[in-house]
Amino acid sequence: MAQRESWATRTGFILAAVGSAVGLGNIWRFPYQVGEFGGAAFLVVYLLLIAFVGFPVMLVEFTIGRYTERNPVGALKQIGQGISSKIGWVFVVAGFVILSYYSVVSGWILQYIVIGLQGNYAVGGAGAQFGATTGGLPSVLTHAIFMAAVIGIVAFGIQDGIELSVKLMVPAIIALLVGLAVYAGTLSGAGEAYAYYLSPDLGAIASNWTDILPAAAAQAFFTLSLGMGVMITYASYLGEDRNLAKDGVIIVGLDTLIAFTAGLVAFPVLFTANLTETTDGPGFIFVSLSEAFSSIPFGGILGAVFFATVAIAALSSAISIMEVVVSYLIDEHGIGRVPAVMALGIAIFLVGVPVAYDQSSGLVWLTVYDGLANQILLILGGLLLALYVGWFATDLGLEELNKGFRNLGSWGMVWIWTLRVPVIVLLLVVLLYNATKVYGSLTGIFG
Repeated sequence: MAQRESWATRTGFILAAVGSAVGLGNIWRFPYQVGEFGGAAFLVVYLLLIAFVGFPVMLVEFTIGRYTERNPVGALKQIGQGISSKIGWVFVVAGFVILSYYSVVSGWILQYIVIGLQGNYAVGGAGAQFGATTGGLPSVLTHAIFMAAVIGIVAFGIQDGIELSVKLMVPAIIALLVGLAVYAGTLSGAGEAYAYYLSPDLGAIASNWTDILPAAAAQAFFTLSLGMGVMITYASYLGEDRNLAKDGVIIVGLDTLIAFTAGLVAFPVLFTANLTETTDGPGFIFVSLSEAFSSIPFGGILGAVFFATVAIAALSSAISIMEVVVSYLIDEHGIGRVPAVMALGIAIFLVGVPVAYDQSSGLVWLTVYDGLANQILLILGGLLLALYVGWFATDLGLEELNKGFRNLGSWGMVWIWTLRVPVIVLLLVVLLYNATKVYGSLTGIFG
C-alpha cells in the first residue's frame, strides 16, 4: 500500500475532529432540539448519551481507522468477514447523503449573513422570509457556492487543506460564540433563559423520555460526526501511537462545550424577544432566531455575526464529511485526489439540487434526506460497529486502544462491556423507534 498522508501535528488532528463535529449539528440542530424537547430536560439526557454512548462509539471508530489506515469501506473490508466486510458502505452513503443537504442548509446561512448585514431580518414575517429563501435558483446558487468552497479546501489534502483550514476556523468559531454568549448574557431575558436552559425538570424527562431519548441519541451521533465514517477516516491518517482515549475526551469535551455555548447565545436572544414559542425543526435559527435578532439592539449585525459563525462551523464539518467519500475513491480505486474531489463534489451537488430547489412549505426533500441519513443510517452505523468490535473483534479493539494508553488494564473491558450491553441495546431501541417514525413521515409525504 502506498504511503498515506498523515497529520502534521496532534493539534491538527484534534482540531480537525472537533471541526468535523462542530457544525450544523451544534449550532443549527442542537438549540432547536433543546427547545423542542423541554429545555434542560433534553440537555441532561443529551449529555449522558454523549458520555456513555457517543464516547465509546468514537473510540471504536478511532481504533478501526488507525489499525487499518483505510477509509470506512476499505477498513471493514480489511478486517471483516462476510456481511461485516460491507458495513463501511453505511458510512459512505450516510456521509454522501448528509453532505448533499448539509450544503443546501449552509447556503441558506450564507443568504442570512447578507440579510443581517443589510438590516433586513423580518419583523413578524420571518416565516415568509425563510420560505422565500429556501427554494428556487437563489438556493441552488448558494448551495453551489458552499460546495465549491468545500471542494477547494479538500482538494489541497490533509495537511495543506483540511488541517490548515481548521486551525483557523475552530478557534474563530470558539471566539465568536464566546463573544456572542457574553453579549447575550447582558440581555433582559437572560435570567429567564438560563432558568429554562439550565434547570432540568426531572418530571419532564420521566414523562417524555420516549421522545427525548431518540432525539438526544440522534443529536449525539450527528454532533460528534459518528456513524458517517469521519472519525474512522481521520484516525486512519494518524502516523503514531496516540492515546486515543485522551484525544477522544478532548474532542468530546470541546464539541460539547461549543454546543452548550450555542444554547447560551440562542435562548437569551429568544427570551428577550418574547419568542418562547419557537419554530421547531430546520426553521429554528432561520425563523425564530432571525425574528428575535430583529427585536434586540444591534440585532442585524449580531445576527450576521451569529450566522457567519454557523457558516464557518458548517464549512469545518462539511470538509470532514467530504474527506470520507473522497478517501474511498483514493484508497479503493487509486484515483487522484483532485479528480476524486471534483467528481464527488459535482455528484453531491446534483443530489442536493432537489433539496435546494424545493419550494414546498414542508421542505419535503430535506425531511426525506435527513430522515434517512440522520435518523437511520447514523444510528445503524454506530450499532453495527458496536456489535462488531464489542462481540467479534474485541482483541483488535483492545490491542489498538492500548497502544497509546500503555497500561489500559481493566478499563479496556469496561469499554467493551459498555459497547456489548447498554450501547447496543440503546441504539437498537432508538433505531427501531426512528425507523417507525421515518416510515410514518414518508407515508404521510408520499402516501
